[in-house]
Amino acid sequence: MVSRRQVLVTGGASLLLLGGGFGAYVGTRSTAKARAPWKQAAAGFGDPRIDALAYAILAPNPHNRQPWQVRLEGDDSFTVYCDLEKRLPHTDPPNRQITIGFGTFLELFRQAAAEKGYRADITPFPQGEPQPVLDERPIASVTMVKEPSVQRDPLFGTILNRRSTKEAFAPRSVDDETFAKLQTLAFAERSDPAISIAATSDVDLVAKLRALNWQAWSVEYDTALTQKESVDLMRIGAAEINASPDGIDLGGPMMEALRLGGVISREQLATKGTQAYETGISMYKEMLDNTSSFGWLTSRDNSRAAQLQSGAAWVRINQAATALGLAMHPVSQILQEFPEMAALYEEYHNVLDVADPARVQGFFRFGYAAAPDPAPRWPVESFILNV
Repeated sequence: MVSRRQVLVTGGASLLLLGGGFGAYVGTRSTAKARAPWKQAAAGFGDPRIDALAYAILAPNPHNRQPWQVRLEGDDSFTVYCDLEKRLPHTDPPNRQITIGFGTFLELFRQAAAEKGYRADITPFPQGEPQPVLDERPIASVTMVKEPSVQRDPLFGTILNRRSTKEAFAPRSVDDETFAKLQTLAFAERSDPAISIAATSDVDLVAKLRALNWQAWSVEYDTALTQKESVDLMRIGAAEINASPDGIDLGGPMMEALRLGGVISREQLATKGTQAYETGISMYKEMLDNTSSFGWLTSRDNSRAAQLQSGAAWVRINQAATALGLAMHPVSQILQEFPEMAALYEEYHNVLDVADPARVQGFFRFGYAAAPDPAPRWPVESFILNV
């Protein structure tokens, strides 16, 4: 089975001509440096804020942009800002998805702070909600309050094992009982009446959602600006991943070999008709064809506050899936708000009977698959503005 990070296996035969020494070389290429923050999270940094932030930076976020910036204040507080260079102007014009990413970040921080005996007092958008896009105003101000009796979150222990599994799933759907457990785990401790999760393994509805998602992915892939935005953020091979541990990582021995053999490059990935471009299509189709269950996250409205709340729910769903042995993969193309996606966006909301002002904030594949390696991350200190 071809994985997302083993693009162009069909071109691999030509690499045999490069000899065994070449294979031995690519086998030594490691991205351990880029993934080190996952192991460093449990280390002490001498400041409880940074201790908890070391977990927060592991949060899922669109295109792995890691847009958070933190300014420490006094001994117990900090303010969170968006690195405006990390926004996605073509696939996420209103910065809705980036804002959801900040919701995942703040929720993991809250969990990590509680685990260390602190209550995290979080004030969203203390200078007002930035509209129509994010700007220099802060995303949140946070104060840690020592409170030994603060309730620990049962999902905290899943943070280091949480993944977004961008692979084909086993041919097995998720049953209703498991989905009910997922909802209980995700929301029992942090219920929010403004946010809801629904899921289905109904064959007919899954087929309809699969077809809509395929159309949406094809629109993003065939639209020059949105496709280029993703390709520009691809990190091909260990050297690029370690140098820039964000964006979309394409690593592993096969990818390393294909890169060094001249089979794959950003130019080829962006050019219609090339092997790289066409294999990207077949890869995603394989993932969708091996999906038997979907879920979606809905908010009561689409305010910035609701987007942050959706992010908190999003990561809790991911953590609950991890606890239950489920693979989860966000497939959010149909929720992107660029003009070419508008008709499918409306159709999707109609199929799910979600009417304005309510909004679907997340769309997910659920299933069963082996957990991949953790995604690359910049180290926690790189996000602290005054260090």
